[in-house]
Amino acid sequence: MTLPIEIIGLVILGVLILLFLYYVPFLLWISAKVSGVNISLIQLFLMRIRKVPPHTIVQCMIEAHKAGIQEVQRDGLEAHYLAGGHIERVTHALVSASKANIDLTFKMATAIDLAGRDVFQAVQMSVNPKVLDTPPVTAVAKDGIQLIAKARVTVRANIKQLVGGAGEETILARVGEGIVSSIGSSESHKSVLENPDSISKLVLKKGLDAGTAFEILSIDIADIDIGKNIGAQLQMDQAEADKNIAQAKAEERRAMAVAQEQEMKAKSQEMRAKVIEAEAQVPQAMAEAFRSGNLGIMDYYKMKNIEADTAMRESIAKPSTGTQSKGVK
Repeated sequence: MTLPIEIIGLVILGVLILLFLYYVPFLLWISAKVSGVNISLIQLFLMRIRKVPPHTIVQCMIEAHKAGIQEVQRDGLEAHYLAGGHIERVTHALVSASKANIDLTFKMATAIDLAGRDVFQAVQMSVNPKVLDTPPVTAVAKDGIQLIAKARVTVRANIKQLVGGAGEETILARVGEGIVSSIGSSESHKSVLENPDSISKLVLKKGLDAGTAFEILSIDIADIDIGKNIGAQLQMDQAEADKNIAQAKAEERRAMAVAQEQEMKAKSQEMRAKVIEAEAQVPQAMAEAFRSGNLGIMDYYKMKNIEADTAMRESIAKPSTGTQSKGVK
């Protein structure tokens, strides 16, 4: 069954009308004209050819026109969209900045957006400051007591420093370093606990927001806890180290004494061996003296009498063990 020619013609006509309205958004053009935005149908058609969404461009132009921002033009929006930017976010940021009397130009807003930052959120943060909570910061006062501090940093976005400025991590790192320096310069941990605001004042004087995308409004110490007694722990470790060193030196001296004792015993044994060797040579020398006539029999008996007399004198001079025990009883 074939369709009538009239129906086929109507279908083709409907498709052509839809294609015309897609490439030439007539209704969108009327909406722009009614809103006071000057744009032609040819420009809307060329946007479709350049694969730029005409509806988004026109809506941004209408929003900027109603807010009284004249620098938002079609060419700039198209260029920023083709560069990969978020034109709706940029337009919202410009409108918010205009209402809050913040000096923000279209060029600066697009640069911030292309730098990867949320320009609309930055404008909101410039109006409503943000509070950053630092992680626990550990520091030691001069008296050796460890303190663990937590701080809250109130920051406001610095629009002029958003491009190339450091982020929140840098702010938190600098504040943590300032807290450590402030506590470390305190004479006692008690003074820090009594006046925690002294830390905030000292840290704020250092200008920690230089080169960052934020402006520090205040630094408030939220909590301070007492940690370990690092000074006492270090002294204990030093005493333990000194004890180990002294033990090592004593062991070294003992080893040297044992070595000297062993050396003296070896020398004594060597000398005793020489004495025994010399005593063994005495009978040989006497026999040789008898044979050579240098020693007579009377001389020999006289020498033996002297030895016996010497032995008797030594026995008299040294009392026996039995005598000593009787004396003890």
